[in-house]
Amino acid sequence: MPTSIPASPAFLDVDQAHARLAELIVVDVRTPGEHAGGHVPGALNVPLDRLDKAVPALKDAAARGELLIVCQSGNRSRTACDRLAAHGIPAINLNGGTTDWAARGHALDHPAGGAPARTPWAMDRQVRLTAGTLVLLGLLLGLLIHPAFQLLSAAIAGGLVFSALTNTCGMAAMLAKLPYNRTTSCAVDLDATLSRLRQG
Repeated sequence: MPTSIPASPAFLDVDQAHARLAELIVVDVRTPGEHAGGHVPGALNVPLDRLDKAVPALKDAAARGELLIVCQSGNRSRTACDRLAAHGIPAINLNGGTTDWAARGHALDHPAGGAPARTPWAMDRQVRLTAGTLVLLGLLLGLLIHPAFQLLSAAIAGGLVFSALTNTCGMAAMLAKLPYNRTTSCAVDLDATLSRLRQG
């Protein structure tokens, strides 16, 4: 295991990760709803917004083997890798996330009982819908009621630029707290997940 933390997180593409899956400790940082919709086999769900609580357990797990951090596309998992690196925990990012995993024909697991009948959209899709809706709303209200409403569209545009420059997403963090993203019949109790990470 590496003794120093690189400036940028290490990464694997989906085929490399698939070949090494048995030797990796896989952590899915998506919301419980996204995780329930299908995840890399063996992945334990630690939502990104609860990562800080999981740091001690993840440190224990990293002492036993390499951590592979997974999300939908690879963006949130990279953020998680950076946050773990700040705590001295090495982790590998899965480039392309579960989207590329499935596209390459690798199987996704579902919680016991199979996938729920309805799972939330992937977070990046939720963010695009919300941002687009707010931009259109600001433009329409600006045309129909008062031009000042166009500031809403400008604020969203500014937020998207900031999100790209900092590789963070405040809107995703807020959307992740909505009930349909946090609670599903298949959601795993975080304390049970942390216990599994500590014990191996």
